[in-house]
Amino acid sequence: MPAVTTKFTEYDRLDLKLFGLNIEAQIDAGAHGIILGGTLGEASTLLEEEKSELLQEARRIALGRVPVIMNVAEQSTRGAIQAAERAEADGAQGLMMLPPMRYKADARETVTYFTEVARSTELPIMVYNNPVDYGVEVTLSMFDELLRLPTIQAVKESTRDVSNVTRLRNNFGDRLKILSGVDTLAMESLLMGADGWVAGLVCAFPKETVAIYELIQAERFEEARAIYSWFLPLLELDINSKLVQNIKLAEVATGLGSEYVRAPRLPLAGMERENVLKIIQEGVATRPNVLNYLPNMKKQ
Repeated sequence: MPAVTTKFTEYDRLDLKLFGLNIEAQIDAGAHGIILGGTLGEASTLLEEEKSELLQEARRIALGRVPVIMNVAEQSTRGAIQAAERAEADGAQGLMMLPPMRYKADARETVTYFTEVARSTELPIMVYNNPVDYGVEVTLSMFDELLRLPTIQAVKESTRDVSNVTRLRNNFGDRLKILSGVDTLAMESLLMGADGWVAGLVCAFPKETVAIYELIQAERFEEARAIYSWFLPLLELDINSKLVQNIKLAEVATGLGSEYVRAPRLPLAGMERENVLKIIQEGVATRPNVLNYLPNMKKQ
């Protein structure tokens, strides 16, 4: 599932044409869902009406081919409930949800936060567990409580501890769907039993990302590893404070986006830009031809 970027024009308006081009590329490549309004989507800079517009447009483009999921990242329980209600009214088919923003909630507060939102909506919820970037970890004991709620169904596992995939599986079996949320640990997580991958560089390289996932599902591990080895320098652009700018620059290189970001972010400049461009250009120049085996995977 791609966590898609939000496309802007040079006048800082939503670029729905470019947004649609990228969504179509994701679906055509075989993505299983679209996630809006995450970190990559620059959610903290979006107006509520823009989130609604993006969600409705994504639903229009998807035409029911894949579910469209909206991220919820709010500072208060009340705000999160309202965000979930808006997303449901706008046609979201699921939610990805962070713990409270800014305030570092303790375990009891975090569980209560998720519980109150889960009870306010019928939409399935994917808990985004990213203590590295957001300071709050949803632990096994917390999931023990949360999974009493039927709408909490999945986790975006971003602790950066790949062994946590096994811990989650050992404790919760198939009750909790596990999706890797760290691009540089995606193959390792899938091999250890993760159900899926919420990806970032997929925004620029959809076919390659889907090919890795599908090859692993088909137990064609050497072919998957070959693509993943090529991909890794690019995937490392995702675990960086400038991941939005990095990935948007990669989207330009593959014809799937623009560099426009919303302030206070600015496009990359100087040596920083040159270093990222070098990685992207090397990746594009050595890009594997995944079309050689994608049709075969669909037949299996």
